[in-house]
Amino acid sequence: MQRLTDEKVFKDPIHSFVRVTDLLIWQLIETPEFQRLRRIKQLGGTHIVYPTAEHSRFSHSLGVYFIARRMIDVLNKQKMTFNEIDRMLILCAALLHDVGHGPFSHSFESVLGVNHEDFTRRILLENTRINHLLEGYRLGFSKEVSDVIGKKHANRLIVSLISSEIDADRLDYLLRDSYFTGTPYGEIDLERLLRTMRVEQGKVVFKYSGMHALEDYLFSRYQMYWQVYLHDCSLSFNFLIQAMLFRVRTLLEAGHAFNCRMHLFEWLFLTDVVDIDAYLRMDDGVITTYAGFFLDEADVILQDLAHRFLNRGLLDEFDYVPTAKSEALYETLSKRLDTAGISATDYLFHVNHQRSTYDYYGLDGDEKIDLLMPDGDTQEISAVSNIIKGIVNAPKQKNTLFLPLKTIKENDNRVEIMDILEQLIGRKVDV
Repeated sequence: MQRLTDEKVFKDPIHSFVRVTDLLIWQLIETPEFQRLRRIKQLGGTHIVYPTAEHSRFSHSLGVYFIARRMIDVLNKQKMTFNEIDRMLILCAALLHDVGHGPFSHSFESVLGVNHEDFTRRILLENTRINHLLEGYRLGFSKEVSDVIGKKHANRLIVSLISSEIDADRLDYLLRDSYFTGTPYGEIDLERLLRTMRVEQGKVVFKYSGMHALEDYLFSRYQMYWQVYLHDCSLSFNFLIQAMLFRVRTLLEAGHAFNCRMHLFEWLFLTDVVDIDAYLRMDDGVITTYAGFFLDEADVILQDLAHRFLNRGLLDEFDYVPTAKSEALYETLSKRLDTAGISATDYLFHVNHQRSTYDYYGLDGDEKIDLLMPDGDTQEISAVSNIIKGIVNAPKQKNTLFLPLKTIKENDNRVEIMDILEQLIGRKVDV
């Protein structure tokens, strides 16, 4: 593999310096497809809650590459030597694992009806600069990289470094997201985790001496999900993005005459197969710019959603405990909003989130965390750690309803709507 004459260095607040010495890695970083990640926030709408969470998928991808490179070095020192092709396969998969993310991530995906993994695969395999570089390195290499990212590659060890319970992706985003949100929840002992990595029978394990760092990692990940990733305000903002884009799609399909040029959205929403070039032109800035244009549209719902998106006009959230009547009450609330002129499709959402600290029973053998014991035997972590044993498969569950409370309070049918809402959530709401 050709090396750079002079290494390239990225200054990074998490890893200090991210160094690039391989020509192929540098060429991939310089592609338009990868540079686009500079314009996509890592945490979608989370900056609406944590205003400094403005970091990008670009910096995260560099961080995953950096950690993967360190993993290779650690394991090679343990006499688990990766050959040159495997080394580049790991580094390319780490670097490119998020290249298919769209603007505002999962909200955008829900409108298109596809996920970012599909677009990552297409960017790697179709007529793109990234594909040409990977194929120029080795015929069929783009599919190999795609298979690693998609967890389909035959080498399960390589896959696990990119996607598993403890992988380069998770290790970077916990540290990075914690740093940029200004929260302590994701602060993990990366050095200890890397130092205790070993390979036994083709699988990554961790020395028993690193058990406490693993416990801390699992709890940190759990706390980040509930305190940051699933924060109600962040979810509310993401629903606004989703609603705005769904409204755009509905209007396009109905033949609505927009005041602004909508060719990018037409290429995305009015075709059977999403055009990859149109998709790659979409980023957070494009969506935000169009939201400004939507303020001048005749459709009042699109106007309102765009205004809420631009000015943090969040939907109100209400946690509730499901009962036997919940589903029927939700349907009744939805219908009553519609008859009152408040479109439930655009303004009513609910989520059910469930997450365990460590879901032993939901993991396959490759993903379970194993400890290398002092006697040379390996044991799954919950069989050794009393802390993990106590919380295995004990998920926290949260049900949340989102709707525009102020709009409801100003509606002529507010008394009846509020009565249904209060029955659903099981408590009174201040009017």
